[in-house]
Amino acid sequence: PEDIIKARKIVKEVYLSEKIENYILDIVFATRFPEQYKLEKFKPLIEYGASPRASINLASAAKAYAFIKRRGFVIPEDVRAVCHDVLRHRIGLSYEAEAENITTEEIISEILNTIEVP
Repeated sequence: PEDIIKARKIVKEVYLSEKIENYILDIVFATRFPEQYKLEKFKPLIEYGASPRASINLASAAKAYAFIKRRGFVIPEDVRAVCHDVLRHRIGLSYEAEAENITTEEIISEILNTIEVP
């Protein structure tokens, strides 16, 4: 238990630059306002996007991933590595998306391929 508590404290200290913070915010906002990120085609497919809390959890997961990779700072690849796991259940698909067999995985992948990486 002490090792876990110690690791959690270290993870909180992992550096997250403003550029990475903005990258995370763009990813999360793209699930809510896809038209603002040149992803208009997703507007009718997303019933609801990730909440602001998702950005906090995405940042925390990226920090933990960076820690596991033995880095004291987060890079875009850390965010991308955990993004599907963090956002998958936070995006509600519309009936139209379900009828077209579109998954949250596909939407997240397209968002990651569209949002500019810092």
